[in-house]
Amino acid sequence: MVDRPGRAPRVAVVGTGLIGGSVLLRLHEHGTDVVGWDPDEATRVEGRARGVNFPEELADAVRDRDVVFLCGPLSTLPETLRTVTRHTRPGCVVTDVGSTKGAVAGHAAAYGLTDRFVPGHPMAGTERAGLTAAVPTLFDGAAWVLCPSAAGMAGFRTLAALVIDVFAARIVPMSADVHDAAAALASHIPHLLAGSLAGAVAGTELRDAVLGLAAGSFRDGTRVAGTPARRTADMLLNNREQVLAQLGRVTAFLDELAAALRAGDADALVAHYQRARGLRLALLGRTTRPAARSFALGAEADDELEYLLSLGSAGGYLTACRVADGEVAYTGHVPEPDAAGAAGHVPVGPEA
Repeated sequence: MVDRPGRAPRVAVVGTGLIGGSVLLRLHEHGTDVVGWDPDEATRVEGRARGVNFPEELADAVRDRDVVFLCGPLSTLPETLRTVTRHTRPGCVVTDVGSTKGAVAGHAAAYGLTDRFVPGHPMAGTERAGLTAAVPTLFDGAAWVLCPSAAGMAGFRTLAALVIDVFAARIVPMSADVHDAAAALASHIPHLLAGSLAGAVAGTELRDAVLGLAAGSFRDGTRVAGTPARRTADMLLNNREQVLAQLGRVTAFLDELAAALRAGDADALVAHYQRARGLRLALLGRTTRPAARSFALGAEADDELEYLLSLGSAGGYLTACRVADGEVAYTGHVPEPDAAGAAGHVPVGPEA
């Protein structure tokens, strides 16, 4: 979709807090032609002090860009998306970094922007906030979700190559619905659990005694409770249906643990924790097999889209996306089956 073949895209980053600031600083460090913009004047001043071009007006920041990252709060994304697309050329690819995808994808479809907008979500962050907390290496080795569509395949390819080459991240292609269900369990419910534990301790007379004993398990289990409260609430509310649906799975398992504990049933406790331990070991010991494919440009995108979505839903990812000589070549990887559960089918076909 970028109409300057063989040349690096010109990029704008709109919203330069922790995530947007880290995107901006990595692009700047890489030598990319990048412009930042933030509604907060002090943040714009800070960005200029770091050597990055920060125009005063949003329109000036995005007007001549090939790629725009939208990195503001979830609640602002629909209006920002419409504003940015009004001030950019038709060939400009727009993506976001929000932690939920269904709502913003729906807005893009309603506005007729699916050919230009590719929903995205880098699975990285810290409990800190603001441009001063941003670090260029935040995304190294991280999973970065992009949601491809038949209408927006050219934009997906542009972003996949950019994110892999500049940010050293792994592209996980997923539909918006699958992302929101999986993210509820992988990210959003952990925020609920961390907040529940930290909040319960904060309200007990044992607070100081607990803090005196707190070691790695408590620190790790409550780390994301340090995220700014408004940001967490925004994330949970924007994925409310999936969070509540998947929370039912978690509370059911917790109820089973509590029932076994009340009954003094050691065998049941051991069985439940063996199941949980198996999942943890699968997370730490994943191995992959190749799942590379090539597709002709200009052909129907159905097979390419099926490959990408199957790869992501099976827990796989991309480590390269190359467009040359009339085709796109993907270097894909899918997890090997393990004792905790089999990896899903991916239409691998001929290797790239």
